[in-house]
Amino acid sequence: MNTNKFRMPLDIAMTALSIILMGGTVLFPDDRVHQIMGMSLLALWAIHIALNRRWFGSLFRKNFAPFRIMQLVVNLGVLICALLLGVSGLLMAWFIPADWVGGTLGFARTTHLIASHWYYIFMAFHIGLHSAMIAGKIKIHGIVPRVICIIISLYGVYAFITRGLWIYIFGLQQFFFFDFERRYILFALDYISILVLFATVSYYLGKFLTNSFR
Repeated sequence: MNTNKFRMPLDIAMTALSIILMGGTVLFPDDRVHQIMGMSLLALWAIHIALNRRWFGSLFRKNFAPFRIMQLVVNLGVLICALLLGVSGLLMAWFIPADWVGGTLGFARTTHLIASHWYYIFMAFHIGLHSAMIAGKIKIHGIVPRVICIIISLYGVYAFITRGLWIYIFGLQQFFFFDFERRYILFALDYISILVLFATVSYYLGKFLTNSFR
């Protein structure tokens, strides 16, 4: 069975869900919507891994060149963060009795907040490592798209700082702050620019490692 036609829609759905979920529970009047979407994202990741199982099968059969080490670190980063998000999200799920969770609820919230932002960064790096293949599929070439990516990345640096992602990834703040004055559209645009920033960094870093260590 040819699964290639499912890969692009799957990746787009996963990316869109990730951006929406980064808005926390403030977008939905019922927290269960956020939790269901989170479980849906984990299910999509399971499908993604199943479709790319050959990569895991060849993991120890190839030389560990610098690019491959980078790829391994990024993929393991995504996997670890996804597992932490799944476990911490389960502890906060509406169908888990509070008595079962006990005193771990605060730990689960903090873990969920930190892991979600590290996940977003690793996911952006993961996309960057495959950006050349993605560009080839949708037939995007030339200098103009690269200039656009660089411009968006420069704004992504600003968004990364103003949105305080550096605070969340180091656990310096124990709660998620959503700036309602900037509206969700601006929030989404900021997080898309941050995704482009880290994907661009990943792309050029991977290209440098590939060309420098042949």
